[in-house]
Amino acid sequence: MPIWVVIPAAGRGLRFGGETPKQYLHAGGKPLIAYALSALLAHPAVEGAVVAISENDADWPGWTQYGGKPVLTCIGGATRAQSVLAGLKALPDNVRSDDFVLVHDAARPNLSAADLEQLLERGRNDPVGAILAAPVRDTLKRAGDDGGIDGTEPRSRLWRAFTPQLFRRLQLSRALETADAAGVECTDESMAMERLGLRPLLVEGSEDNFKVTTPADLNRFIFLLSQRAS
Repeated sequence: MPIWVVIPAAGRGLRFGGETPKQYLHAGGKPLIAYALSALLAHPAVEGAVVAISENDADWPGWTQYGGKPVLTCIGGATRAQSVLAGLKALPDNVRSDDFVLVHDAARPNLSAADLEQLLERGRNDPVGAILAAPVRDTLKRAGDDGGIDGTEPRSRLWRAFTPQLFRRLQLSRALETADAAGVECTDESMAMERLGLRPLLVEGSEDNFKVTTPADLNRFIFLLSQRAS
């Protein structure tokens, strides 16, 4: 069954700094969102993408297709969850309520084909869906109000959530709407599903599938691009 992708891209990326939203920062002559789209649309099972952009977005390149596949746009919301919801509502009519949909960060440009394949293969066989993630490998410290260490947290069952995340269209829409109605801001789609008592599958992915949130992250991606070209 064909898969569609929703990419929330209405955020301003305030942590990064600067006037340009981070998804439109350039690396190797292209905006970061181009790499995200390219990685997703290159998969034969992915039919197209909906990108949720901000109103009067002057930086959006205006693509209606990418890599030979359709790219639709809609106006996103003030939060990530609202933008994802807008994207889910803007999907074509032939995307059924029980079809799986991928959600991916616009500024996560280094998704590998192998990770995407693994997520789709395992996630579509799970009753809830799945997310790409990686086990926490660093020692975790709990900080006190004064900046001192209050303790060390066990890490044996902790994972870092990545994207893409894969869920059924209607189930994810309801989960996000329920969280929004409760005033809960979900930082990823899995969090909304978990609030309903659902248990998405963790699929281990590469640590290189990082999100660009700081200038150091952008420099890291530019370096990885240069390594590919050499």
